[in-house]
Amino acid sequence: MVLKWQIVKFNLKETFAIAYGNYTFREALIVTLQSHGEKGYGECTSIDYYDINLSDFEIILAKVKAQIESQKTKHPTEFYTFLLSLNLPSFLRSALDCAYWDLFGKLEQQSFLKLNQIHYNQLPESSITISVDSVEKQIEKIEQSAWSKFKVKYNHFSESDINQLLQLNKNIALDSNGSFTAEECLWLENNQKVSKFTYLEQPMKTGAEQYSVLNSNKFANWMADEDCQDISVLNDLVPHYKSINIKLVKCGGLTPALEMISKARELNFKIMIGCMTESTIGISAGAVLAPWCDYADLDGANLIANDIAKGSRIVNGRIYLSENHGLGIKLS
Repeated sequence: MVLKWQIVKFNLKETFAIAYGNYTFREALIVTLQSHGEKGYGECTSIDYYDINLSDFEIILAKVKAQIESQKTKHPTEFYTFLLSLNLPSFLRSALDCAYWDLFGKLEQQSFLKLNQIHYNQLPESSITISVDSVEKQIEKIEQSAWSKFKVKYNHFSESDINQLLQLNKNIALDSNGSFTAEECLWLENNQKVSKFTYLEQPMKTGAEQYSVLNSNKFANWMADEDCQDISVLNDLVPHYKSINIKLVKCGGLTPALEMISKARELNFKIMIGCMTESTIGISAGAVLAPWCDYADLDGANLIANDIAKGSRIVNGRIYLSENHGLGIKLS
């Protein structure tokens, strides 16, 4: 097996404004695993508010390159056990795990769906992100969009803005990226009209001392994002969150995400497969889990202007899964 990597700068179609800041581009680490003439691809994005530095990842990859390349072809779950032994950050482990699933499927000439016996009749529709802005401009973007589901970003609480969004005849979710207070969350979860929002994602800053005030039995469909990093926290979230956002880079890849979905179903969580602002490489990896999820937020590749790959596509919210082997990823 041969391991290669590169850092790619993805320019955004427009400024991406969220509670953590404003962004005009994203940098991503693209990893390639090659064996017997086939190539598998994985991706992780540089995220400042997660303290993700891709230069650090390059140093790590250089150190473990020989160990990775010495691995013989094995099932991805066995390869993941090997990855765990390297003590890699979850973002980097995810990129390698996804690349290996892509490679393994191509070598076996089977898709990820077939390898995992994933059958489906329909898929959830993906939302498109509406950046932080005045509510008037956000509503204008929603009204002009060809998408039918929207995730509206907020960096502050405004009862007036929320009421204006609730008056729209649209499928809308709120994502405050931790900018709401406990008092504001109590107002939301006790307001029956708020049940019209599909979900309210990561309302407060992370930590049990924050989310302990949230009640999963009230009107708000609270969804954990940063509060839901991996399978270990799920039991603790039950009294407070109705839904969870699974992102591959947070939990460490497709292999642990499969375990998370199984556990979350046992605990009666609603599940969303989410993404960072990433190319079709990362989106194709997340999209294969959509058949097992209630919600999808896979608009990342739609936000960038210079995608480098082809695979599963999200068109106006509809998910079109690639039928090719592995994760169906090809570089353009």
